[in-house]
Amino acid sequence: MNKTEYEIGVISDTHGRLHPGVMNIFKDVDHIIHAGDVCGSDIIEELGKLAQVTAVKGNMDSGKLSLKLNATESVKIGPALIYVLHIPGMLDIIPHERGFNVVITGHTHIPLVKTEDGVLYLNPGSATCPKHQNSPTAAMLHINTGGGMHAEIIPLE
Repeated sequence: MNKTEYEIGVISDTHGRLHPGVMNIFKDVDHIIHAGDVCGSDIIEELGKLAQVTAVKGNMDSGKLSLKLNATESVKIGPALIYVLHIPGMLDIIPHERGFNVVITGHTHIPLVKTEDGVLYLNPGSATCPKHQNSPTAAMLHINTGGGMHAEIIPLE
């Protein structure tokens, strides 16, 4: 059976705590991306019970976990090439020139979905420590095999 759509759970800035709503929201995803400040390998292990996890190192990740994580990752899911890093200001490539369709970041704790130069930029906000009176959030990235994609920010209750 060929898939026609992929559902990607996107999370960032868990800071060692996994919001209880995340496991339910991500229960049927095809892949999970954690955009840094994981602050505990147990978070990756828990998420890994649901789907394959791609995670990057955040500025708060240290110890053994920081040795296991890279500052950036790229992953291809269906037709989409995704670039992942923690701090948006550390983006060291021009995504559309490298063929990336999506850039996922964290760090700001502020959710963001925007498209620029044909690239979808997604920051899921923080799942545990939101800023500016926002709710804790995660995101869902929807990728269609025809090349269409969109993202939605999901408040965690």
